[in-house]
Amino acid sequence: MEENFKDKKINKTLTRVKVNLDISFDRETKVIDFHYPNELLQMNNWELQDEPATLDDILISCRATLKYAIKTAHPRYFNQLSTGLDMVGLAADWLTSTANTNMFTYEVAPVFVLLEYVTLKKMREIIGWTDGRGDGIFSPGGAISNMYAMLLARFKMFPEVKEKGMSSVPRLVAFTSEHSHFSIKKGAAALGIGTESVICIKADESGKLIPADLERRILEGFVPFFVSATAGTTVYGAFDPLIAISDICKKYNIWMHVDGAWGGSLLMSRRHRWKLDGVERANSVTWNPHKMMSVPLQCSALLVREEGLMQNCNQMHACYLFQQDKHYDLSYDTGDKALQCGRHVDIFKLWLMWRAKGTIGFEAQIDKCLELSEYLYNKIKDREGYEMVFDAIHAVFVACCQVAPVIKARMMEYGTTMVSYQPQGDKVNFFRMVISNPAATFEDIDFLIEEIERLGQDL
Repeated sequence: MEENFKDKKINKTLTRVKVNLDISFDRETKVIDFHYPNELLQMNNWELQDEPATLDDILISCRATLKYAIKTAHPRYFNQLSTGLDMVGLAADWLTSTANTNMFTYEVAPVFVLLEYVTLKKMREIIGWTDGRGDGIFSPGGAISNMYAMLLARFKMFPEVKEKGMSSVPRLVAFTSEHSHFSIKKGAAALGIGTESVICIKADESGKLIPADLERRILEGFVPFFVSATAGTTVYGAFDPLIAISDICKKYNIWMHVDGAWGGSLLMSRRHRWKLDGVERANSVTWNPHKMMSVPLQCSALLVREEGLMQNCNQMHACYLFQQDKHYDLSYDTGDKALQCGRHVDIFKLWLMWRAKGTIGFEAQIDKCLELSEYLYNKIKDREGYEMVFDAIHAVFVACCQVAPVIKARMMEYGTTMVSYQPQGDKVNFFRMVISNPAATFEDIDFLIEEIERLGQDL
């Protein structure tokens, strides 16, 4: 009798979860039920207590959490890069949590370790490295993947830095576009290289790094060890000229990294992968499937061309975990090449979605996002009241001057849609349109344009 009661409770809970998932895709519901922080703190009891709560109280908390959370799966959410909700990915996330294991050894995560091996090899093949050779790891995000790349580049040039520290090496400098992600400077700070040792290279009007300026700055002095090219800049969505950059890196024997956290997924599209021509010449590549491929957060990969370098750079030979007399192939104990000890299983979401969609399914999904981007561009390029920040089809930005923050605030208060805004250089605040949700349609793009006009008509 008691079990039957529990089963009913569980089924009821699962039904409520399904209802909330359905709501996430429903265009008639709000993207956000916005309240200011002090209001939200007062509206619900979020405090932790000594005594355990009842199941009904826990369910109330769960419903409140979903009610006031941003519905990133909503087809009219265009605010940041991680959007959409894939049912297979969600199921994989649940299975991963059910297994509740760690990625440091084959001993405790045999299937997941093998799936990471298989998937990273496939990703390296897609990059263009012969037979998928090389190395790689899934990390907590693109910022950490970029830091791994910087760490490997420094170790490759000065392996003694691992034991002796930065005092044993000359002043190192890294180079990246002025439009690159802030994680390059964060990585330099974390590794003790210093943010002042990151030289920002000029970008052209479309946001692409200028190779001539890169070469000029390399020749200015100190020891160049790392160049980070960006494939899909955060604001303009620009793709740096990888072939020209790789020629310079080869000429001066500098590690070339490609930060493809955002744009790396275009490698899955035969129609659009030309934007990353030259990526196969890189020493390392960051690629975030949790962005354009809509894999549930988090899922970021660092791919490395040289096999064994990550192990040599990061291993500490902890004998209580990485024993050398185990009865299986020790190369599958991947934990010693990571900075982390405890490492979440991020691979299963991507692997299961890839099995469900196939490469051609991901290709179709990515092509659709680019089609929607082109549709938006064509809708607004000559529309009264709008101004393109620059003339590009696949990176669409709508200038709205100082009214953008006001319109954005109204969007959130009404809860109808969300899109990001920011200034860039000498450009005033403008809307940055991000399209990565597979559920978005042409009608959702039309709605966004009309909603911007409705909310800003009195400004």
